[in-house]
Amino acid sequence: MTKTYRQAQILKLIRGQSIRTQEELSAALEKMGIEVTQVTLSRDIRELGLVKGQQGYREASQPAPAGEEPANVLRRAVEEFVREVRTAQNLVIIKTTRGTSAPLADALDRGNWPEIVGTIAGEDTVFAAAPDARRAQQAKEKLMALIR
Repeated sequence: MTKTYRQAQILKLIRGQSIRTQEELSAALEKMGIEVTQVTLSRDIRELGLVKGQQGYREASQPAPAGEEPANVLRRAVEEFVREVRTAQNLVIIKTTRGTSAPLADALDRGNWPEIVGTIAGEDTVFAAAPDARRAQQAKEKLMALIR
């Protein structure tokens, strides 16, 4: 495992959940199969420019969290742009109004849903990849719930 990969996983974790201590971060990494010493973790935190606030670790370049802002952005994007949601194996195929798939894909990426590992946006379609078919179905259901 490379340093770049480990640091990317650290960012993914702090973007997706509240992690208040190095011990919590170390335990979360260990659940992902990444063992790290306290010294290495401290160095990674410093190199990534993470700061510790009331909500836990966050990127210094990010504004302090104001509630569920990424969730609100995603909800608004889904309500405004989504026309249809289907699944195919581990993919969630999201049809949007023309020219709006990129902002929707960005909102999904920033939403840090555990069901979605990445997105690709076309002109009017977003392909959101899930780890498996079950999680793709869960993502579809979450998206549909935002529309209702």
